[in-house]
Amino acid sequence: MKFEVIRDVNTIKVGTLLLSEPYMDDPNFERTVILITEVNEDGYVGLVLNRPVLEVSLQNILEEFGCEDTAVFVGGPVEQNLLHFTHRFEKPLKGSIPLVDGLYFGGDFEELKILLDAGLVNQEDIRFFVGYSGWAKGQLEEELDTGVWIVSEIDSPDILSLEPSVLWRTILKSIGGKYRMYANYPVDPRLN
Repeated sequence: MKFEVIRDVNTIKVGTLLLSEPYMDDPNFERTVILITEVNEDGYVGLVLNRPVLEVSLQNILEEFGCEDTAVFVGGPVEQNLLHFTHRFEKPLKGSIPLVDGLYFGGDFEELKILLDAGLVNQEDIRFFVGYSGWAKGQLEEELDTGVWIVSEIDSPDILSLEPSVLWRTILKSIGGKYRMYANYPVDPRLN
């Protein structure tokens, strides 16, 4: 899996990653990795890949699903009553949106339910999210100008295989250069 920094922010598209700078002080986005799932004239939508909801499983949210051990992630602070999902199924669900080659966003929920009920879904190939992260037109560009995000491209659906607790650090180390140093930046520099 390869990650590289995008210098031209006008190239942000579906499948792009946003990594928070190490000094970001917004608790919603501190040391987060966000996968952009929608780009349109109104702005951007994305999902935080590394914030699991530790005490909630998919079955807690959707009782009709028998998925006791399926973790649910916090996709962001917006509309946390909505459930979203990404997947890397060999045959994508109807209506799913390709993010990168082999990684998809959403799709036919009834088709997904049938696959889950039949035990045909490998838990490593799907990730559920409550809420999302969103930016109105011009908002993300302003944040990028202030330097709070590192923009990266990915080339593989295997990002779902990386351990969420070290995802931010792993990607920064992979990018290299000054970003390798960012990976080791303390949460509170006063304690260093």
